[in-house]
Amino acid sequence: MQLDIIGARNDLVENNIVIKAIQLLEKKTGLQLKTKITLKKNIPIGAGLGGGSSDAAATLLATNQLFDLNFSISELMNFALELGSDVPLFFHNYPTIGKSRGELLEKIQLEIDFPILLVNPGIHISTKEAFSNITPKPSSFDYSDILKLNINDWRQQLNNDFENGVFQLYPEIAKIKNTLNKNGAIFSLMSGTGSTVYGIFESIEEIKQAIDILPKSYFTFIGNT
Repeated sequence: MQLDIIGARNDLVENNIVIKAIQLLEKKTGLQLKTKITLKKNIPIGAGLGGGSSDAAATLLATNQLFDLNFSISELMNFALELGSDVPLFFHNYPTIGKSRGELLEKIQLEIDFPILLVNPGIHISTKEAFSNITPKPSSFDYSDILKLNINDWRQQLNNDFENGVFQLYPEIAKIKNTLNKNGAIFSLMSGTGSTVYGIFESIEEIKQAIDILPKSYFTFIGNT
């Protein structure tokens, strides 16, 4: 297959998860799937936003359809686990709670009626690096109960265990979270393994004020408006 990436370094092509997804389907089918894929990277790499995992899920779905492989969604999701624990999440576009390795997905009716700001400082954090600096521990909160919480109570109950290790290595990311919390965020947390931090605000005006405080070199995105 041929993979061209727009918006990423060429040296990332060889080990890109899109190639691994095609190779996995070739292994499952015994076929040579001749493909040419152009991948436009809009989500920063190593940002904790699932950019690579969503690319992999889209590749499995599209290749299955284009080559009439006739795998079910359930089968594709099982294949996806061989690429990464969070890849199955991106087969659906609704909120879910992931359990076990992340492969047991529970759909929930979660709606956030506030604008959300994403902030990325341009720091690349590999999954391996993030996991090497974490000490897993049982959660004191059952995330299935999130719908029972008022969003103003999320700070006391919801956390990201990756934050401690990542913040020690990259204090700049911790500073972003503190900045958002001090400038109007109802709730703020690092996304996944980092380095993106998101904040939920009551208004777009407050988000714009927070952006004005942050370094201009940061990538920012306003969602759910």
